[in-house]
Amino acid sequence: MTTREFCSILALTAVSTLPGLAPTSAFAQAGVGRAMAPKGKPTPRTADGKVDFSGVYSPPGRAPGDPPSKSGEGYSHNIARDLEPSDVPMQPWAKKLFHKRFDEDVSKDDPEGFCLPMGTPRMAPYPWQIVQTDKLLLMLYEGNVHGYRQIFLDGRPHDPTVKETYWGDSIGHFEGDTLVIDTVGLGFGDGRNNHSWLDADGHPRTNKLHITERLTRPELGRLVDEITIDDPGAYTKPWTVTEKSALAPGWEIQETVCNENQDANGQNQDAQHLIALPHGIGVEPQP
Repeated sequence: MTTREFCSILALTAVSTLPGLAPTSAFAQAGVGRAMAPKGKPTPRTADGKVDFSGVYSPPGRAPGDPPSKSGEGYSHNIARDLEPSDVPMQPWAKKLFHKRFDEDVSKDDPEGFCLPMGTPRMAPYPWQIVQTDKLLLMLYEGNVHGYRQIFLDGRPHDPTVKETYWGDSIGHFEGDTLVIDTVGLGFGDGRNNHSWLDADGHPRTNKLHITERLTRPELGRLVDEITIDDPGAYTKPWTVTEKSALAPGWEIQETVCNENQDANGQNQDAQHLIALPHGIGVEPQP
């Protein structure tokens, strides 16, 4: 088994294999035994005629019948799974860091493995839900730390006080049947830390990250999210991925627990087994 093959397996089971982590979820095996929405049914709409994105969805790329990716991984493991490696325009330092995280360290320092929020635009391999009103759209995630995103649809500008966060500040507007979502205030520092990655493989993100999404629902059972990643701190130019999710009729998102085995002082009791911990997590090195 090659290092890359082993890494893909480890990324799939990262939370359950890191010492002291105890995730639970009702969605243990994606795509198994789930009903699918009938094909060709019309796009649902709100009372004012806008596309209604509400519903519970399979994680992108993991519904029954979804085609395999170029890399053999899910989007949660490799956000660029449908691209050739050469199509991801990493700067030299970012490419070197990605190689270390993925090939050398086998994703052992993935922040999500420490129960940190996955952050925009990363997805977990668990169901997720959209709740939509005329002023606000919510994205609720079963996986990770049961996180959520809020996209404001009331015409407000970005909040300039939101800086260096996991989920960012998201505002949206409709262009015909497309919901355009603009997210800023993301990333942490120069991206060389382990606070937040774009995926489990370790694509870096910096505090210059700007995400633009074009969300469409061409029919009842299908959701398409075109994601443009613009991060001049780590990449030479913007690049785009397209994630497709299938409606999961009859499903509800379930409770998920991510327990990093901290003691009463907030220190990881298994820290001696872990190295290169993200700053502020586990036992800090002693002088």
